[in-house]
Amino acid sequence: MGEFTEFTEALFGQLSVEIDEEKEIVELAVKANDEIAEKVQFKKLEEIAKEVFPIFKDKVEEFLGIKVSNNIQLEFPELEELKKLKGSKVFADKDTKEFVTELFTAVAKEDRNKIAELMKEDTAKYLVYSTYAIQYISKITTTYGDYLDNVIYLNKFILSRYPQIILHKQGEPYESKFENVNSGYLGAVKMTVLEELIHSVQGDLQQINKSAAIEVNRINEELANIILSLDSETINKLSEYCQLQAVPDDFPFAKKANLFFFLNPDHFLIEQIGPDVMTFTHVEIDPKIGESIPQLLDIYKRWLVPIQQHHAAFTAMEGMAGFAIENILKDDQDFQNYLATFMGTDFSSYQVRKSMGKDFAKTVYEKLGKDTFKKMIEIPPNTRELKDPQLYLKKLSQ
Repeated sequence: MGEFTEFTEALFGQLSVEIDEEKEIVELAVKANDEIAEKVQFKKLEEIAKEVFPIFKDKVEEFLGIKVSNNIQLEFPELEELKKLKGSKVFADKDTKEFVTELFTAVAKEDRNKIAELMKEDTAKYLVYSTYAIQYISKITTTYGDYLDNVIYLNKFILSRYPQIILHKQGEPYESKFENVNSGYLGAVKMTVLEELIHSVQGDLQQINKSAAIEVNRINEELANIILSLDSETINKLSEYCQLQAVPDDFPFAKKANLFFFLNPDHFLIEQIGPDVMTFTHVEIDPKIGESIPQLLDIYKRWLVPIQQHHAAFTAMEGMAGFAIENILKDDQDFQNYLATFMGTDFSSYQVRKSMGKDFAKTVYEKLGKDTFKKMIEIPPNTRELKDPQLYLKKLSQ
């Protein structure tokens, strides 16, 4: 278990900034609450969310022209539960789901022994899904909400602490500054509930995104198994050719892991070709690498289709949400105060932020109006159409 234990420490090393930030947020919130509690009180997150939920359910239905399910629930997870929830947002096939759940639970509990065991149990799966643990968990302090299976999850860890911390940082007199910060807090909850309500109506897009992500992960597992089966000579030759960081011979797993992370198509193709790979129909690889891993080119070719489907669906979902939020909340004073107090910006700056998905939704909306959103869900755009909305409009008119 020696090398696996060291690799576990490396995982937490990559998460150390986020873990330190989480601890700091808890400490700052306790200190802030001690100083402001007798002077001002923020309403509980649960109360605000339940008040705004029916209002924004109606607004979503009105703006999108799509019915929102009456079965949607609200939940308010704290930090450990949030980290476990992120495992549910990793889309994997049935054989892998249990492994992902156990991995995210172990990371949430900082159970190093369990992580090392999981690594030993299925090294290929660990290589693929530990990257998600790093990626998702590192965003917990900036992600206010999630939607999954008829449940809207509001990040209680952040949303119940940030208002106190922000007000405390502004300093005395708290009473006169409370109104603006409290309004910003209300705006943050409104925005989060609204965004997740929009995601709740994107059923077909959600399913395309999920199926494509499962296939991408399956292909990545296949690549991981191929690399783990390579002999030491091949690993050393490829590592040297790809100019990877040197690793001592007594760390064979680390050598293979480094090569996997380098050749993983999410890294290798996007790094070599750039984001335009999302519109490519063909890829080539360095013949020298292909000689050592003959299956690699086929893996990259098969990866292109689901990654483009995943990218297109995700971009469309986020773009639709961004465009709708901008329009529904443009005159909302609480949202304006959220931008000012939480984000340190204003609506004009928020509005001009570039987003391929949002720009696509805006262009199609100018042509189709309210029908835009049903069309985007029923007939999803592909990656080329996201870059050029006129191609999508032409497709719809045929």
